Amino acid sequence: MRFAYSPLAEVAESLYLLASGRIPSVHRGWYDAVRYRLGVIDVDLLRAVVPGTNFVPSYLFGGATSPGAPIDEQLGQVAELPPELIRDRLEYVWQSEPLPPAALALIEEGPAGPRHLADVLGQFWSVAVEPHWPSIRPVLDDDVAFRASELTRRGAEAMLSGLHPEVSVHGETMRIAKRTDDDRDLSGAGLVLVPSVFAWPNVIFVPGTDRPSVLTYAARGVGNVWGGNEEDRQSDEDALGALIGRSRAAILLALGLPHSTTELALKLGQSPPAVSQHLAVLRRSGLVTSWRSGRSVLYRRTPLATSVIEAHQTTSASSDTGS
Repeated sequence: MRFAYSPLAEVAESLYLLASGRIPSVHRGWYDAVRYRLGVIDVDLLRAVVPGTNFVPSYLFGGATSPGAPIDEQLGQVAELPPELIRDRLEYVWQSEPLPPAALALIEEGPAGPRHLADVLGQFWSVAVEPHWPSIRPVLDDDVAFRASELTRRGAEAMLSGLHPEVSVHGETMRIAKRTDDDRDLSGAGLVLVPSVFAWPNVIFVPGTDRPSVLTYAARGVGNVWGGNEEDRQSDEDALGALIGRSRAAILLALGLPHSTTELALKLGQSPPAVSQHLAVLRRSGLVTSWRSGRSVLYRRTPLATSVIEAHQTTSASSDTGS
């Protein structure tokens, strides 16, 4: 059992949101940011592949091997799919409905169809998801850190059961609601756990044949991805800055989700050496904690820091209301 990130799964689930016409409030910020930028993409083809029905093609949830898996690798796998599989999945997601013209045209392309589809999926990624990846990635990092902690403290059964309300573990059996008629033996092949921002509030299980099965679930803290009100953030930074300085206040506020030194420097417009110095002071003061993730060291504020921030927010709010 291991964790991995899947840029292609984020593409698939965000396409599902668009096609369904039901944009949850938690993703409204993303929708407002991208809705007018989709005119350069073949949306008809993408809606033919992901029509917003009860099914999404399983091949869009494969290829995730590690937290650093690039989408180019996943798109390459789509480009190499057999045309027969593309047709089979199109018929499956549309069920008894007639295939739309864009789906029929994709089938008629034969061996060129998968490559064409991979290109259009890549264009959607570049326009609608990649610009937001620096905000998405910390949520995924934070979720994996939490699950790893749960695994250590409470064991695999508790960790897996906490992934989603539809997932439960009983002894050596994992059950997923609505899939109880589909039994799979996961021993040997393994299981890949993929946290996702756009999967919320769903869970997707793709059984493996010659590769591990994949369970894509909604990451914790999805509501933090698109950020809050800029005016409120500025007010919080000013209040906290009076205590510890503006630069350190900005760093603490940004560390509601984990970031590396380089990510913080880019996000806040500060130099990496300056951020590193501030982080060292904050860490010695018990306001941030750190851990290694791959080649990066991630930082996040501690519960003590969160308490300090909340105290200043309360004080600021009281002053604004004159109480």
